[in-house]
Amino acid sequence: MEATTGSVERVAPGAVSLGATSRHLGERLIRYLLFAATAISVLTTLGILYALLSETIKFFSEVGLVSFITDAEWAPLFEPPQYGIWQLINGTFLITGIAILLAIPLGLGSAVYLSEYATPRARKWIKPVLEVLVGVPTIVFGYFALTFVTPTILQSFLGVDVQIFNALAASLVMAIMILPTIASISEDAMSAVPQGLREGAYGMGATKLQVSTRVVFPAALSGVVAAIVLGISRAIGETMIVLIAAGQQPNSGVDPKQPFETIAAFIAATGKGDIPTGSTEYKTIFAAGMTLFLLTLVFNAIAIRFVRKYRQVYE
Repeated sequence: MEATTGSVERVAPGAVSLGATSRHLGERLIRYLLFAATAISVLTTLGILYALLSETIKFFSEVGLVSFITDAEWAPLFEPPQYGIWQLINGTFLITGIAILLAIPLGLGSAVYLSEYATPRARKWIKPVLEVLVGVPTIVFGYFALTFVTPTILQSFLGVDVQIFNALAASLVMAIMILPTIASISEDAMSAVPQGLREGAYGMGATKLQVSTRVVFPAALSGVVAAIVLGISRAIGETMIVLIAAGQQPNSGVDPKQPFETIAAFIAATGKGDIPTGSTEYKTIFAAGMTLFLLTLVFNAIAIRFVRKYRQVYE
């Protein structure tokens, strides 16, 4: 037998050192770019917080924090002015609450269907169609609520005695707006659950419904909660739907057939008016914005704590 000897190509030590140095420089550059992106996000948040705080502090030096929280009336543009934010908070919670009560079961049901029941062909068509709603401008949703949902659906078809401007129509359309967000992100979280968990459950005799609700859904709960939090945050900060359809009337009641105003709608409506810069009425925009910022921050903190606690259980 003939022994075959292969030639070994030798690489100069300097070439190896040069390649390693280039790789390290590239990794260092990427690290710096990622740090810069993170720093921009943090600095932007700090800038927003500073812009809100600077005017909010001036507002509270003139009005007072206690009256801002406890007063029952919100009428900063009337005489005498009233600065009780509770009516705006009430409208924000009412409209957002109704929208979430409708969007969560519909969104999660859609996610379970797309993840566990739909065929690949059906999922290929249904999910993009569902996500098209995300790209619809919210002003279109607002006029849809005002010109179609209220007169055609609520008044004519369902026979509900509602005013032309009401919280119910705004809530229904807001639910449609946030439904794709909840459904799409929840479906992605469920699809990411390892197939082995499903196969193990089927091997123990579980049905598809049991696998979907008792195995897949709990395993994807962190992603589902993130989807719901994102949907609620978007609903709380929604402007155009409530600005057009809800009525722009501060209300301390709980009847969704009446006109209401939310914090975001007040900011949008007041910001476009001819209000002198530096006046107390002008500063109410920043005080309301800070209130909305804190409400969203507290809600997100609670949701994150819940997700972390749940993850510890399933680790």
